[in-house]
Amino acid sequence: MSSNDITMLITIAVYLIAMVLIGIWCSKRNNNVGDFYLGGRKLGPIVTAMSAEASDMSSWLLMGLPGVALLCGTAEASWTAIGLAVGTYVNWLFVAKRLRMYTQQCKAITIPDFFENRYRDKSHALMGISALMILIFFIPYTASGFAACGKLFNSLFDIDYHPAMIISAIVIILYTSIGGFLAASTTDLIQSIIMTAALIVIVVFGVNTAGGFDAVMDNAKELPGYLSMTLSHDIETGTSSEFSFLAIVSTLAWGLGYFGMPHILLRFMAIEDSKKLKTSRRIASVWVVISMAIAVLIGLVGNALTANNTLEPITTSDQSERIIIKLSQVLSEHGVLAAIFAGLVLAGILASTMSTADSQLLAASSSMSENLLKGTFKMKLSERASMWSARAVLLIIAALGIVLAWDQESSVFAIVSFAWAGFGATFGPVVLAALFWKRSNKWGALAGMVAGGIMVFVWKYLIAPNCADWGLGFLNVYELLPAFVVAVIAIVVVSLLTGKPEKEITDEYEDVNKLCKA
Repeated sequence: MSSNDITMLITIAVYLIAMVLIGIWCSKRNNNVGDFYLGGRKLGPIVTAMSAEASDMSSWLLMGLPGVALLCGTAEASWTAIGLAVGTYVNWLFVAKRLRMYTQQCKAITIPDFFENRYRDKSHALMGISALMILIFFIPYTASGFAACGKLFNSLFDIDYHPAMIISAIVIILYTSIGGFLAASTTDLIQSIIMTAALIVIVVFGVNTAGGFDAVMDNAKELPGYLSMTLSHDIETGTSSEFSFLAIVSTLAWGLGYFGMPHILLRFMAIEDSKKLKTSRRIASVWVVISMAIAVLIGLVGNALTANNTLEPITTSDQSERIIIKLSQVLSEHGVLAAIFAGLVLAGILASTMSTADSQLLAASSSMSENLLKGTFKMKLSERASMWSARAVLLIIAALGIVLAWDQESSVFAIVSFAWAGFGATFGPVVLAALFWKRSNKWGALAGMVAGGIMVFVWKYLIAPNCADWGLGFLNVYELLPAFVVAVIAIVVVSLLTGKPEKEITDEYEDVNKLCKA
């Protein structure tokens, strides 16, 4: 291992140790399960904003999005980024305050809690099924984060993928299980800063190495359809194909996912003062737009660097998702200071992965411990026992994530996109109906949740792969869009066909309306 590699490794090690120490510090402020899972609703506006976006973006921001831009050009990557930017802003503008007020009003500390308390579901079906859905989609989502860490160390230091992945997972498990939600949110703030620094450092270095911004753009212009918003470039064949209107709508549909992301919605619920959400919204929206624009630009830079032979040709998604890692290796060759900056960039990749994995572990743990064991199956646990139960469940879920991450050939982008669709379609329509439609009832919510979840699988594995053979190629769209529509229809139809909600429920809805307008 070279001296530059050792410098980068030390930089990363310092970062990892700091995350664990933050977890230990935050553990002293966890007095009950509410503190462990929601930080006692004491988050400030900056921590709320940046922890929400850091837990949102994951390794997808530093690996997935640049990889798509490198392989396919700007169309798919840019429309995805636009959809996510709009979804981020709308979610903060309309959902954040109302969810914060409603969950406090009905005393909910998790999303399944909110569904059950909002609709007064004494059967616990809503809580049980929503908790199960969280486990189904979060375990592979968390696994993708562990896999990204393993790929990082494997690519850089030629460390075997499996021990590298396991060590990274252990660090995430340590500070999350010790410090809970407050540790996850505090580290997310730090991780968002590191992610930002990583993006800036790598794009400045990459543009300079490519010969300047003009050189990057000139190279992109020479590639058929690469800069078009209606064409998709194929880097392997060097040709372009139509990126249709339906494909654009399908890609924009990524923005719908925000309404159903438990780890993001929990941040809205945890802010100390709902009046500070406006500040959080502005910070979060600006950061998302800038960071995704830079991520797309890194894809263009990567293509320019392959053209001038700084990097070897890249033709597969696995290679393209490692573009920032490859650029870091080139950067580290320019001396000790450059190696430290390269270590910072790599810590940024770890940060983007860990900031999502910790939030997912907490959300999945709360679903199993609070909602399934205590809520659905009515296990009687003391406050202390509940805390240890939460940590034990977190460890079990993390272990399952490690098992699913064992295949190092898995695509980060593919796994994240499927899990994103699952949450967006399963919870998004139900959250919107619960917050904004007084006539919705528990039967409609249950129908929407089940219909959305099933349709994600049906569309992904049955309809989309066969639509070309059926002469229905236009149906090959991102599964989130049709599943979201099906869930909305199910909620509306079933709610209208079944009884109106009780007066107690509608009165609470009106009370929340008044609080939100105050």
